[in-house]
Amino acid sequence: MANATAPQSAPVGATDTELVQRALARDELAVRAIIKTHNRRLYRLARGILRNDGEAEDVVQETYVRAFTHLADFRGDSSLSTWLSRIAMNEALGRLRRERPSIELSSLPQGALEAQIIQFPLMSAADDPEKSMAQREIQHVVEGAIDELPEPFRIVFITRVLEGMNIEETAEILDLKPETVKTRLHRARAMLRDNVEKKIGPVIMEAFPFAGRRCDRLTNAVLKRLGYV
Repeated sequence: MANATAPQSAPVGATDTELVQRALARDELAVRAIIKTHNRRLYRLARGILRNDGEAEDVVQETYVRAFTHLADFRGDSSLSTWLSRIAMNEALGRLRRERPSIELSSLPQGALEAQIIQFPLMSAADDPEKSMAQREIQHVVEGAIDELPEPFRIVFITRVLEGMNIEETAEILDLKPETVKTRLHRARAMLRDNVEKKIGPVIMEAFPFAGRRCDRLTNAVLKRLGYV
């Protein structure tokens, strides 16, 4: 005899409205789907505002608590992504105003910049550790330059460029005019370019290393061809 109630399938391809309705009915699969879909965006938005990994994670958790507690308030006037993003940004900005942290890059704990705001494709460290290290250094330079952008420009840059939101979405989330978004993005790009150029000099010298295994491999190959080994 078949079960009276068949298990619900995973909400693959479900619309925002369907996911919300299922989440309101305490469908765990729908809740998980919402969280997994939006985790990265919410984290990066919060990280861009607070410039601290742990604080950003706290904000994301608080965002979901607030969102699922008030999920019935979601009317579908905007996308679920925009609605959640607005909650996350308001929470992050509120936390920033309350705590008014003074965070210097040099004072962050070891690994604090590993949030991978921009992720570069890295070779396996086992294959080429020198090159991987140089690429990570460049990644940190870019992340640090983004972190150092003034808050209004940093938030617009992260929202528009890193998260790929369009001008209208960004304007809605940040409560700005579309023209203001365009202006701030232009300024942010100019400042970021200047910041990276100032920092990249000492790092770029190590960007294309030829040491370690690569150097040994070439040396052995040459010696072999010359009959030394």
